[in-house]
Amino acid sequence: MSSTMDKASAKAREVAMEDFNKAKALASSAARSGAYLYPIKGVFYFLSHKTLWKPLLSKLFPTLSLSVVVVVAMFLFAYLPQLAVLVFVNGPLAAFTTILLTLSESSTLINLLSRTFLLQDALVDTFDGVLVSRRQTAVLSEGRQLKSGNFNDPMEKLGKLIKSPFEKFTPKAFIRYIMYLPLNFIPVVGTVIFVALQGRTRGNSAHTRYFQLKKWSNPQKEAWLKENTAPYTAFGTVATLLELIPFASIFFTFTNTVGAALWAADIEGNNTAMTEMSTPSSREGDKKVE
Repeated sequence: MSSTMDKASAKAREVAMEDFNKAKALASSAARSGAYLYPIKGVFYFLSHKTLWKPLLSKLFPTLSLSVVVVVAMFLFAYLPQLAVLVFVNGPLAAFTTILLTLSESSTLINLLSRTFLLQDALVDTFDGVLVSRRQTAVLSEGRQLKSGNFNDPMEKLGKLIKSPFEKFTPKAFIRYIMYLPLNFIPVVGTVIFVALQGRTRGNSAHTRYFQLKKWSNPQKEAWLKENTAPYTAFGTVATLLELIPFASIFFTFTNTVGAALWAADIEGNNTAMTEMSTPSSREGDKKVE
């Protein structure tokens, strides 16, 4: 009996150490890439480049209207049921934690709905405007017509879209969100897990536009994302945390788009640790040469 317990304990330690080493490797990869900084860089770049404000300002009123409707509806229909559950988990703090939970849920729903029905073109314009500002017009020309002339305003150089890249809202995304939502009922740890899971999904969609401009196939995109899981998860986690801030989620949706575009521009300009790894395109090129 004692021998069996010792073996089980040793196996548990082995598994725990293996998971710890994997987590350590992912954290190290994320730190080297600096991807977690791009959402923050996006905020400062957006604030310092007023020309990038145009897409946000053009959608401000309808987005604020949507926000009011969603927040009111969530407090009318979701607050009390969640409070009834959290009373057993958080005790006297339940009222406060339920308010925070409802606000974070509202922010997520506002983000999902607005990105799908209101902001798609505006976010594309913002992403493309940053690429123009960072002199990455070569890759941008694969997905957009660019006006001739040396304009000081990068947004003025944007012509007609050749193809709209951002994925629209899908039932799968909403179902995944609902599945993970109960994690928030677990104090602290549950919320951390929820943000991490949402962060990975958010990170994987950060460069949808960039992948389209590069004309990568689905296998190429999957290979790149798999090879760079840690950087994209780090970016997505920080972006998710920013977008969960009540009443500021739309602003951070735009700044995160700016951050993603800055990251893409750095990859194109070989100005990031991620470019030390070969892209799917270059790997295929190497195979053809061989």
